[in-house]
Amino acid sequence: MIKRTIFLALSVLIFCQISFAQEVWSLQKCVEHAQTNSLTVKQADLTIRNGALTQEGAKADRLPNVNAGVNGGAQFGRTIDPTTNEFRSQNIGFNSFSLDAAVTLYNGGRINNTIEKSKLDISAAKADAQQIGNDIGLSVATAYLNILFAQEQIQNANNRLELTKAQLEQTNKLISAGTIPAADRLEVLSAMAQDEQAIITQENNRDIGYLTLKNILELPYGTEIQIETPPSLDNLPDIVGDAMNFESVYQQALTAQPQIRAGELRQQSADLDIKIAKAQSLPRLILFGGLSSNYSSQARDFDNPTNVMTFFKDPSPVVIDNEPAMLSELDFSADFAKLKYFDQLDQNFGQNIGLNLSIPIYNNGSARIAMERAELSKIQSDVSNQQVKRQLQADVQNAIASAKAAKKALDASEKSVEALEATYENTGKRYRLGAVNTFEYTTSKNNLDRAKVDLIVSKYDYLFKLKIVDYYQGKTLSLD
Repeated sequence: MIKRTIFLALSVLIFCQISFAQEVWSLQKCVEHAQTNSLTVKQADLTIRNGALTQEGAKADRLPNVNAGVNGGAQFGRTIDPTTNEFRSQNIGFNSFSLDAAVTLYNGGRINNTIEKSKLDISAAKADAQQIGNDIGLSVATAYLNILFAQEQIQNANNRLELTKAQLEQTNKLISAGTIPAADRLEVLSAMAQDEQAIITQENNRDIGYLTLKNILELPYGTEIQIETPPSLDNLPDIVGDAMNFESVYQQALTAQPQIRAGELRQQSADLDIKIAKAQSLPRLILFGGLSSNYSSQARDFDNPTNVMTFFKDPSPVVIDNEPAMLSELDFSADFAKLKYFDQLDQNFGQNIGLNLSIPIYNNGSARIAMERAELSKIQSDVSNQQVKRQLQADVQNAIASAKAAKKALDASEKSVEALEATYENTGKRYRLGAVNTFEYTTSKNNLDRAKVDLIVSKYDYLFKLKIVDYYQGKTLSLD
């Protein structure tokens, strides 16, 4: 029995340790995890890798092209012997080898400009990836604050429920004393039901907030997390004076926002596109060289004849100096062995080297169209960058104005809560003395409850607006 008790105690202890060991996620940790594991960020990384391959290919254009060729086969009928270049009516087996190389010496700067363009495109792709990461961070911050907001609403609803329970206890006493009618108890019970419903609603909002956050973090289904609750959000910074000056924040945003850098890099890339297109209308100089050899099954070793025989042909009549004469020609016959394979390759080995200059004269207008298209792309890039800057300007103005308006709303909510707390305290004293009825007391409590809810809404709205301004300034998103 004692062993069983000890075992159960240890099991409970281990379970409690596992429960309390659940990892707590800070806002910064959530942001970093989302930026690392986001599928959108991974897609952006693939774009960067693709750009790196483009750059590698552009650099490789500086290197020579080297190609080797081997062919072999049989010729039938009247064909040309590749070793003698003579027509023969026989079957010939052939084999040839070649090695060719070519390197571009000049092509109007196309290779160099393409390499520089690829570098700019990679930098722009990296800026795009950083912008995606920043946007994901802002989404994480929104979900994180929504959870904190729901948790504080839950706490506020629980506090209201406790106050309502205390009111019910006081109401029961007053009913027992005959100070108030028994029907007033129904008013308090109704308020208690509303408080309990508010708790359930905010708990659902918290759970939905966690689901949203886990989806952004790309966490596996069923993973349980708990966000870090900051010590207090009651002392939020005030935003007055130069701390929220538009020009200052906008200049920081121009430097910090990756989308601005990406736009400027693409403008430079568009400039190089024009130079690359212009290269199509400029001369191109190529250095080339090659090696080759071949073999024929009918090739003979004419340098080493065998079975040589000489003889005179039958005399033929001829005229020499107008005098008839007889001419007998000396002829010979011999056998010639087939020339060996490697001997043929050695004897037929050839080399070549040279320069090729290509001068464009007319190419159906393709060079002109490419130039015009590149110039249009440059204009589009400039306009797009201006649009991004103007949108950023409007966003910064809106963020600052919204933050200042949220601060005013927060100040007003704090004053409202202070005033209604004093009213509620005074009404409570009078209620306990029987000077006011339950309806008046409940109305005072509801007014205070609504004011506290408005205060929580205003506080988190102001905090979120501050994070928006931090986002444009390129600051790390955290609650420190």
